[in-house]
Amino acid sequence: MQFSEEVKATLWSLIDEMTLDLGRFTVNPDTDFKRKRKWDFQTLIKFIISMESQSLKNELHKYFGYTTDCPTNASFNQRRAQIKSEAFQYLFQKFTATYNTKSNLYKGYRLLACDGSDINIAHNPNDEETYFKVGTAKGFNQLHLNAMFDLLDRIYTDAIIQPARNENEHKAFCDMVDRYASNDKTIFIIDRGYESYNNLAHVFEKDAFVLVRAKDINSSGILSGLKHLLPNRNEFDEEIEIILTRKGTNEVINHPEIYKCFHKKNSFDYIDIEDNPFYKMKLRILRFPISETEYECIITNISTKDFSTKEIKGLYAMRWGIETSFRELKYAVGLTSFHSKKREYIIQEIWARLLLYNFCEVITAHVSIQKCTEKHTYQINYTFAIHVCRYFISKMAEKSPPNVEALISKEFLPVRPGRHDPRKVDHKKVVSFLYRVA
Repeated sequence: MQFSEEVKATLWSLIDEMTLDLGRFTVNPDTDFKRKRKWDFQTLIKFIISMESQSLKNELHKYFGYTTDCPTNASFNQRRAQIKSEAFQYLFQKFTATYNTKSNLYKGYRLLACDGSDINIAHNPNDEETYFKVGTAKGFNQLHLNAMFDLLDRIYTDAIIQPARNENEHKAFCDMVDRYASNDKTIFIIDRGYESYNNLAHVFEKDAFVLVRAKDINSSGILSGLKHLLPNRNEFDEEIEIILTRKGTNEVINHPEIYKCFHKKNSFDYIDIEDNPFYKMKLRILRFPISETEYECIITNISTKDFSTKEIKGLYAMRWGIETSFRELKYAVGLTSFHSKKREYIIQEIWARLLLYNFCEVITAHVSIQKCTEKHTYQINYTFAIHVCRYFISKMAEKSPPNVEALISKEFLPVRPGRHDPRKVDHKKVVSFLYRVA
């Protein structure tokens, strides 16, 4: 049996196991999926995972082979209303845990990146938690995806979906760190938006390591309050110790080289003013130039013995892997197009897309390519690989299963390091149901 067949069999067996406890995943446990119809629980789950960006009618006919007894749109919507979105979250977590036991390591460390991405959904002014109105222009609705991504295995290990109005990346990061369980030494690599003492402390309490890009020493971030402890020069790699507290005693005020006092409004989960008023931190601060006038700052707890300044720069550069994964998730897997306007159904599809992404990456990781030239090394064409894997789990593939590994290995792209393109930030509207790809 090929590896792709084993992965598919694992996913199918997990879905079958869920049917043994249907009450946990259905809205009305006493009645949902009790009668035998075209849509049983397994078929519905598999169909939602395999959906692309076409209209629902096209998706149905493509999945069921353009037969006259193809289920209707209404029957699908009635059935999906009986499944909780938590069913797809559970399936994502179980499948990921199955293939997340032996991670690839970098110098003995597992590398996890955390970031967030906005997801545009159907226009609905009545959904106050997701609706934004700017001036006189037509408003838009968004969800926010917070994700943890393994940079070497290239799979999503955890995720939290929030209404964009209630977006809280700091809380999502802390929650994902708190429930992270692994015996591997782990480095959490995060961008400037996650810079906070509380986030650092949650990683420290896990006996893990963190590498966060911080605002410069002359801005309003953490380092602006620690300038008196840092060298008075443009470049440095310095280790410092600081005791965090909310107390404003004379001892604290008169010894800024020892204590850092911050406001009660600033979130910090490991200080109690009565029982545990102090929290000690050891930090390594790096500052280095990225242009003639600009400098980058990094906060970490990784020892200089384990990683030099140059290696720390390389580690942070690897964080870009989660950015490229978001691009593939949105435009190759199809996270920009949904088949419903209801938030609950959209969340079903988000978890299904994350699951499909991991399914594809698990298979692709076992496909090797030998092509190499003096000018380029090569990598798998992940967009094509995702299309192959999506067909592989469709109903049509049961009649004529493809050679997944052979197909994927034939499509590759050159790696061109150093390329960059300015980020174009814009609020894009959701793709209307009337203008989907035919």
